[in-house]
Amino acid sequence: MAVWLWAFTGILAVIVIILLIKIRMLQKAAGEIGCAFAERLMTDSNTLIGISTRDRQMRRLADDINRELRKLRAQRQRFQQGDMELKDAVTNMSHDIRTPLTAICGYLDLLEGEEVSEDARRYLAIIRERAGILAVLTEELFQYSVISSEKGAGVREEVVLNRVLEEGIASFYASLAERGITPVICMPQESVVRALDASALARIISNLLHNAIKYSDGDLEVTLKESGEIIFSNRASSLDKVQVGRLFDRFYTVEAARNSTGLGLSIARTLTEQMGGTISAEYERGRLSVNISFLAAESEAGHGK
Repeated sequence: MAVWLWAFTGILAVIVIILLIKIRMLQKAAGEIGCAFAERLMTDSNTLIGISTRDRQMRRLADDINRELRKLRAQRQRFQQGDMELKDAVTNMSHDIRTPLTAICGYLDLLEGEEVSEDARRYLAIIRERAGILAVLTEELFQYSVISSEKGAGVREEVVLNRVLEEGIASFYASLAERGITPVICMPQESVVRALDASALARIISNLLHNAIKYSDGDLEVTLKESGEIIFSNRASSLDKVQVGRLFDRFYTVEAARNSTGLGLSIARTLTEQMGGTISAEYERGRLSVNISFLAAESEAGHGK
C-alpha cells in the first residue's frame, strides 16, 4: 500500500512539475506576444510577431494578432496616404488661389487711383477688406500644409521664454487695446530657458494670443511658470466644453469665428509637439485656459540667463 501511495505521489509531483513548466512557457509566450505587440504599435515595422513556444494555442493567438496587425498596417497606410494627399491638395489650392488673388488686389489698386463715385469707393473698400481676409485664410492654409509636412522642428537654440512671451504680447498691443483688454502678466524674475525653435515658438504664442482675443469676454491672464508652462486664460462665455474639446482639431471653427480656417490652434499644436512640448485646453466655469509646456532637459535643468 505504501508503495502505491509513493508511486501515486510521484506521478502527481511529475504532473505538477509538467504543469508548472507548461504555465511558465505560456507566461513567457504571453509576455513575448505583449512586448512584440506593443513594439509593432509604436513603430511602422513590417515584422510580424514571433514566439519561442510550440504551443498550438499560443501560436494560433500570435497568428490571429498578426492577421489583425496586417489589417491595421493597411489602414494606417491608407490614412497616411489620404492625409498626404489632403496636405498636397491644400498646398496646391493655396498656390492656385494666390495668383488670381494677387491680380485682384492689383486691379483694386488701379481702381482706387481712378475717379469714382462715393458708392463705388465704398464698394471698393468692401472688396479690399474681403480680399484681405481671403489672403490671410489662404496663407494660413499654405502654412499649415508646410508645417504639418515637416518631420520635426527647425534649428533649436537657447530661448528665454520670458523674453519671447513679452515680445509676443507687445506685438498684440493694438489688437488688445481695440478689444479693451488689459492683459495681466505673471512671470518669474528668473529667466526660463529652453532649447527651442525661436520662430516656431513665436508663431505658437501669436496663434494663442489671437485665439484669446477672438474668444475673450474682455480679459486675459498670461502666466509663465518656472517649470516652462505657459497659461493663457480668459473668460469665454461664447464657448462650451464640447467646443473647447475640439479647438485643436484642424478646420474646426465655432460660429463666432467666421473669418478663420480653424487652423490656428492646430498649427500651434503641431509646432509644440514637434519641439517635444505639450498643449491642452480646459474650460471651467466659463473660463478658457490653454496650457503649453516645455519641460527642461537634464542639461537645461537649473540653467538661467
